[in-house]
Amino acid sequence: MGRASGKARPAARTRGLVRGSIASLAMALLLGGCGIFSGDASDKTVNWSAQRLYSEAEDEMSAGGYTQAIKYFEQLQSRFPFGRYAQQAQMEIAYAQYKDGEKDLSLAAADRFLKQYPNSPNADYLWYLKGLVNFNDNLGLLGSVTQQDLTERDPKALRDAFDAFRELAVRYPESKYTPDAVIRLKYLVNAMAAHEVHVARYYLRRGAYVAAANRAEIVVQQYQQAPAVRDALQIMVAAYDGLQLAQLRDDAKRVLDTNFPTSQDAVREKKPWWKVW
Repeated sequence: MGRASGKARPAARTRGLVRGSIASLAMALLLGGCGIFSGDASDKTVNWSAQRLYSEAEDEMSAGGYTQAIKYFEQLQSRFPFGRYAQQAQMEIAYAQYKDGEKDLSLAAADRFLKQYPNSPNADYLWYLKGLVNFNDNLGLLGSVTQQDLTERDPKALRDAFDAFRELAVRYPESKYTPDAVIRLKYLVNAMAAHEVHVARYYLRRGAYVAAANRAEIVVQQYQQAPAVRDALQIMVAAYDGLQLAQLRDDAKRVLDTNFPTSQDAVREKKPWWKVW
């Protein structure tokens, strides 16, 4: 009897441990389930339709809430990737990121759209947007206050903007965005030429006459209609004079006097870029 009762105690402890483990497991599952359900409940968009997500995102865009708008558009794409709003949402994301100051993300989104929907009726807008992103790169409020000149910035953004606007003008000459793109193209040509003049003048001041003459020659050869050609020719005259290359100096001076007879007395007003339009 004593042995029997002695054997019963370990078995009772085992059953108690099993019951405790089951109870703990049930509690853990219950708490985990509550966490899952509370997570779903915290997402107010969980039961929104594609139309509702798109409408809310558009409202955020109108109010300047670009970060939140991007989240709604991304949720729309994730939940309804084949719906009629998905393509529009991808295009809107590119614009919202541009307005939110996310240049690289905007350009990447525009490139994805153009790769995925090359024949979209909105492709012209995406080319225009790519041009705008690079055209306005790093201007912002500080650029306006300091009257920052595009010609004094990294020329890569100028070139990228030029390429995008040119692509738009060539592919979509009838697009409603093309007239503005053409205006900006004309300015960008002048800006890129003026950038080369800035560099050439930098070399000239430091006595690097060969480098100065070479950069100025780029302007004369590649940007023949740009106003900066006059400055480039003046730099070439000075650089060749510094190099004591009389023949080249006189040739450059002859071209300068022929095309710009009043160049020595001309005074150009330097305007900030935004007054061009």
